[in-house]
This record gives sequence, C-alpha cells and structure tokens, in this order.
Amino acid sequence: MADTLREIAELPQTFVREGTQFMNRCTKPDKKEFLQICRAVGMGFVVMGFIGYFVKLIHIPINHVLVGGA
Repeated sequence: MADTLREIAELPQTFVREGTQFMNRCTKPDKKEFLQICRAVGMGFVVMGFIGYFVKLIHIPINHVLVGGA
C-alpha cells in the first residue's frame, strides 16, 4: 500500500523532471534549419496536391463510367 502511494507521488515529480530536461535540450532553429524545414513542408504540400489532383483526374471519369453519370 505504501509503495503504491509512493509511486503515485513520484509520477508528477518524474514528469516535471523529464519535461525540464526536454525543454533544456530543445533549441530554437537557426535560419538555415528553419528554411530547410519550410522547404520540406512546402514540397510535401506540392506532392500531396499533385497526388490529390491526379487521383481526382482519374477518379471522376471512372466514376462517371461506372455510375453512368448519375
């Protein structure tokens, strides 16, 4: 019983300790790293846009053939 209470009491302390360690390790990205992240996200948007466009380009005519334009 005492062990379980001790474990429950240690949980917030462990969480706070690990959280502060994580925040201390985190650094603000410099300009080069920020631009690299922006390029990667932008390329992801472009690739997903093209995939969505081509899926829609193929899906609409096939859907009209299968459903009969209803």
